[in-house]
Amino acid sequence: MPVPVGQGDGMSRRAVLAAGATAGIAAGIVAALGSGTAAAAAPSVSGATGPAADWFAAPARSVRPKFRWWWPDGLVNPDEIAREVDQIADAGFGGAEIAAVHHSVKDKSVLDTAHHGWGSRPWRDGVEAALRRAARRGLTIDLTLGPSWPVAVPGVTPDDEAAAKELVHGRASLSAGATFQGPVPPPVHAPAAGVTRQRLFAVQAARVEPAYSTRKETGLDLASVRDLTSTVAEDGTLTWTAPDAGEWTLISYWTRGSGQQPESGPHSAPAAYVVDHLDPAGTAAVTRYWEQDLLTPGLRSLLKAAGGAFFEDSVELETDGLVWTPSLPDAFAKHTGRPLLPHLPALVLSNSNQVFAFEAQLTRQIRHDFWETFSELFNRHHVRALRDWAHSLGMTLRAQPYGLQTDAIESAAILDIPEGESLGFKNLDDFRCLAGGRDMAGHTVLSCESGAYNGSAYSTTWDRFLRTMGGAYAAGVNQTVVHGFSYATVPGASWPGFAAFSPYNGGPGYGESWGPRQPSWHHVADIAAYLGRVHGVLQSGTARADVAVFRQTGYAATGIGASWFTATGVPLGWTHQFLSGPLLDLPNATVSGGRLAPDGPAYKALFVEGDFFYSSTPTLATADARRLLTLAGAGLPIVLLGAFDQPLTPGVPDDGENDRLRDLLTRLLALPNVTRVTDKAAVGDALTGLGVVPDVRHATASTLLNAHRVTRDADFYYLCNGKHAETVKPPVAAIDHQVTLRHTRRTRGGTTIPYLLDPWTGEATRIARYTEDDGDVTVRVALQPGQVMIVALGRPGLFGDRNGARPHVVDTDASEALFDRGSLTIRSTEAGTRTTRLSSGRTVTTAIPSVPAPITAGRWQLDVDDWYPGSAPTRTDHVHRTLTLDTLLPWSAIPELADSAGIGRYRTTIDLPSGWTSAHGAHLELGQVSDTARVTVNGTGAPVVDRLHPVVDVGPLLRRGRNVIEVEVAVPLVNRLRVAQPAVFGAVARQDFGLVGPVRLVPYGQATVG
Repeated sequence: MPVPVGQGDGMSRRAVLAAGATAGIAAGIVAALGSGTAAAAAPSVSGATGPAADWFAAPARSVRPKFRWWWPDGLVNPDEIAREVDQIADAGFGGAEIAAVHHSVKDKSVLDTAHHGWGSRPWRDGVEAALRRAARRGLTIDLTLGPSWPVAVPGVTPDDEAAAKELVHGRASLSAGATFQGPVPPPVHAPAAGVTRQRLFAVQAARVEPAYSTRKETGLDLASVRDLTSTVAEDGTLTWTAPDAGEWTLISYWTRGSGQQPESGPHSAPAAYVVDHLDPAGTAAVTRYWEQDLLTPGLRSLLKAAGGAFFEDSVELETDGLVWTPSLPDAFAKHTGRPLLPHLPALVLSNSNQVFAFEAQLTRQIRHDFWETFSELFNRHHVRALRDWAHSLGMTLRAQPYGLQTDAIESAAILDIPEGESLGFKNLDDFRCLAGGRDMAGHTVLSCESGAYNGSAYSTTWDRFLRTMGGAYAAGVNQTVVHGFSYATVPGASWPGFAAFSPYNGGPGYGESWGPRQPSWHHVADIAAYLGRVHGVLQSGTARADVAVFRQTGYAATGIGASWFTATGVPLGWTHQFLSGPLLDLPNATVSGGRLAPDGPAYKALFVEGDFFYSSTPTLATADARRLLTLAGAGLPIVLLGAFDQPLTPGVPDDGENDRLRDLLTRLLALPNVTRVTDKAAVGDALTGLGVVPDVRHATASTLLNAHRVTRDADFYYLCNGKHAETVKPPVAAIDHQVTLRHTRRTRGGTTIPYLLDPWTGEATRIARYTEDDGDVTVRVALQPGQVMIVALGRPGLFGDRNGARPHVVDTDASEALFDRGSLTIRSTEAGTRTTRLSSGRTVTTAIPSVPAPITAGRWQLDVDDWYPGSAPTRTDHVHRTLTLDTLLPWSAIPELADSAGIGRYRTTIDLPSGWTSAHGAHLELGQVSDTARVTVNGTGAPVVDRLHPVVDVGPLLRRGRNVIEVEVAVPLVNRLRVAQPAVFGAVARQDFGLVGPVRLVPYGQATVG
């Protein structure tokens, strides 16, 4: 249950932050849509004249959230497609990504892939209909590169050059002196369906070395490895006698197609097979299919005009062995100067498990060299090639560049828009990896596939979604692709319509199917506007981060963080991103004024530690060590954690390479701006000793997370009381403490003014209570779990307010201070004289008139629009119910509503005394309410309800005497589905939705200071 701030003293979030505004916001402003212009240029607000700059109050379509739009391949109707585009637009969203996903359809024959498959004429007609209507409505439409995932196109067979491949092994054991005679050991795994050819790549023998064996791996002696490939007879037989000492293993290697199809297929006729992601032939198969089979002149023209993106989902290549491509041996030799074949035993996989190993350090080095080579092929032939092709069509490439053991940080720098996901990412450091690549490359957007929860179909609430995303935004995310919006129906679908992932394996599935089928759709424009405002701020200007963490191995989606920073630094206000070696070759990788990438993230220091992916070994490539020496020589502070006085190369070293590396590190460590520590607890002190401090500071550890953006005019700080991951325990609690924010754009002698940007209402108001010290501003931050506060630091009048640089409050014993219609005002929930100290040095006393005590609402009338399955999967029947409640309870505890879902309108009356005047107001505390809610007072809409802290300032709407308060609540469908579809949803427990309260009206008195 959300804990109302200031129970007993009536303090709202605005009161605690000393920055609220009393006026309500009209619903039209809340849901107002921008023109679709680029957001990155928008927040130069020097010409703003209104109470809130238009770019914030009415965020452009380009920064509003998108939907993952699930189609049943091409079994779609163009008229329905146009209707759904209108639904997305009317709800205030910015676009959609068309994805062929239908895991819920058990009998795929109803999809008729021969006539309505992905890429078919009906699919193209649907895409054109979507693009035409989206252009009319100002939406952006993105397209997945193939059906479902991974990338695949029809016409590629498992045996083709362009198809995904695997290297599998066979093995046979021999004792000393024994002779093997017969067919070469066959693969331990049979080929996948559709694979008709496999080729013997090599045969080796190696002596078993028990000292190198592990629980899963058989140890081998590298010096004993022998290539027997040339001794294999034409009939595939081999005769070989093991030496007289030791146990020996024969290893055969076979290459073949993996036979992988995209998830939950078939999606087309002929069936699509996954392409080779490491070879130009695989990419060419994709682009050729689009060029020759899909991109009609009409579609090509529509795509170019739309300026959308192609999208690739996470790279989930599934093989029984090792993902392979024929060019790997040559690429490995070119990259390392050594042949691959002798090292191959340490690389072979079986069901994702290593099979053989050499001595531990050597094995680590071999695997590092191989996966680095693999990563280069993936980024060159797949990511960069697809990006360049998309550009040739006037489009961009958005992708989730993880799933393989590749440098996803480098991939993020190549992509126009890298994307992560709230489901698969284990903590915020996974996002920080991609953010480092984005920002070092000078790109703007980091996207996120958002809100997929296992087993939560039709029970997902927007507050859960917002709590999940709150932390992701602090880690660099600034675009949300909501998971998702399902096409209306397919043959055999049940009410409330086709859903991509529900049912799933007989249960509710994961991912929500948003849209008009959901009761909360009545309020979803509030959510869309909120997310658009957050995106608009976080896409403005350039990102700032305190520290760059150097990562020798640039994997993502691992949940592996950074020593000290993740556990200790972040709770103290520090921010960090991850860089890998290739990013230090980017044009932005320069140092000025002690900052790395001064025109971008402007890191104040670089942190280097052992490679977490290889037992925290203190490794550096010599090329990277030279780059670090150059950066440090230009004045960048560097902190190294671990035994970097005795570093090792990450890969197999060339002759004398370790000596050259140690010489470079000796020179590096001799510089005055470079510090080495051996205890991670000393990292913070080492940074302080180098003069490095974070932009956000608070005295004690906190769950406060932050992101910092800088424009020409202002510093924007996004502050969220969040957590690192959905599974982090214990739950986040409310916070209330002082926070100091650095103003990096302050001019000498200028005055810094802090503004509060309310992402729910769109208001931008000058904060009335704060302290300033040489441009740094300290404000009070009090946030409920998941709640967000946005502060802008700039010049007087930045947002067109009339308060200029007039004195502000430094300290007061009042509950709240604010600038209200040009006057400095204080509020209090109790009558009396309040003392306020101003920034001018004056101390002022102000009288607060008598204030009524808090009022708990009593009897309620509840009118329910109860939703039921209709006569068709997309039809909903409505039953009206009216109840009188003496006590607020969840619907599940009200017999008449135990299985209900829909819209509830709660109405009560509150009498205010005859002494109520314009010097009074009140906050309405809703207490526990689920899912979305809107409030009206005396027939007028109140400001939008903060879903994570449902307290609304209704002061201007109240009057003496009788006041009618109405709370409209949208209740998710799952309780109705429990009884409507018990085979799928029956095991789900009844959910406690509705207005539970307690609902209180907490009056305050207010008076002008001075």
